Amino acid sequence: MRAFVFPGQGAQFVGMGKDLYGRDRLSGQLFEQANDILGFRITDLMFAGTDDDLKQTKVTQPAIFLHSVILAGTLPGDGIRPDMVAGHSLGEFSALVTAQALSFEDGLTLVARRANAMQKACEKTPSTMAAVLSLPDGEVERICAGITDGIVVCANYNCPGQVVISGTEAGVDAACRQLLAAGAKRAMKLKVGGAFHSPLMEPARVELEEAIRSTDFHAPVCPVYQNVDAKATVDPEMIKANLIAQLTSPVRWTQCVQNMIADGADHFVELGPGSVLQGLIRKTDGSVRTEGKQ
Repeated sequence: MRAFVFPGQGAQFVGMGKDLYGRDRLSGQLFEQANDILGFRITDLMFAGTDDDLKQTKVTQPAIFLHSVILAGTLPGDGIRPDMVAGHSLGEFSALVTAQALSFEDGLTLVARRANAMQKACEKTPSTMAAVLSLPDGEVERICAGITDGIVVCANYNCPGQVVISGTEAGVDAACRQLLAAGAKRAMKLKVGGAFHSPLMEPARVELEEAIRSTDFHAPVCPVYQNVDAKATVDPEMIKANLIAQLTSPVRWTQCVQNMIADGADHFVELGPGSVLQGLIRKTDGSVRTEGKQ
């Protein structure tokens, strides 16, 4: 069985999507429609901007969404269709549009709202994230729970032995020291704008909830494995509830992959910029086939 998976923030690169623009008439139309919806020419920044342009959350998130969704919609032939889908953080919106649970227009509008809400939340409190390698998930959770100097939580369960923590600067710094002392191979702070998937995103969650509840969702054409609980669903109301919770809940990517494999997935196709998800999937289960399309 084939699973389509979609990357999240951090996969962007200058020139992303440029080849797609001229692939066929529909691709060009969708890019131009996106420029109109967003109110600025995101194509100029994607195709010929700078790294700093693309690092702006308001640009990064819609850019990755566009690249992924348009790519998925232009795959040749009826034989290349998913039996299930999932996306890492932002990528969940790409997965939902590809599975026809959400229209292209509504998906892009929600992604733009999400990006702006997250940017505002980041500006309220100095915060960060850090990647932790080679410690069991439970040990990382235990250490984070014991930190009293600031806020720190597990934000991304990426693959066995790789967890990303998220919180205030003080909380993450304190946790990193203890994690290294406990035997972590690395506890490395990431170059991100804030503490994604942590309680510090609560203002963004509140803002996005209103937008999600007022958007039409449909039953997807295949199961969607969502970040919040890693379970397959085709229920539009459950999809909405999980999307709302996603901003302040951890991304359970390891569990998503494991559950998809348990349900029959043996071929994973990453759609969008970069190849990070392919690596994470292989580290989770080396027996499955992975490939990427950019």
